[in-house]
Amino acid sequence: MATVEITRDNFESIVTGNPMVIVDFWAPWCGPCRAFAPVFEAASQKHEGVVFAKLNTEDNPEIAQHFGIQAIPTLMAFREQVIVFSQPGAMMGGGLDRLVAEVQALDMAQVHAELAAQAGDGDAA
Repeated sequence: MATVEITRDNFESIVTGNPMVIVDFWAPWCGPCRAFAPVFEAASQKHEGVVFAKLNTEDNPEIAQHFGIQAIPTLMAFREQVIVFSQPGAMMGGGLDRLVAEVQALDMAQVHAELAAQAGDGDAA
């Protein structure tokens, strides 16, 4: 599957409509972003069932600001609408493949339980 362009108009539907989404926050003027693009595209072809999305921070600054993006490229992984990974900097192909495998291997029942516990702690404070 090729990468998809994500914008303010489709961000929510892509993240909520797919079990796993890897988002590349990038900008056209960013040299490391342009160098990372073929690696990201190649990974999108290898991993069935994972949506690889690119968000141009120049065109969608409000989304970048919402997620606290301060450096590009930044990769963010969503699984079941939960951010399970966020890291600035490009990855080489092997690192990106490992990331996909690690995110796929997460016990999401445990992740949701931990989030619920954290939310409960906030209520008690």
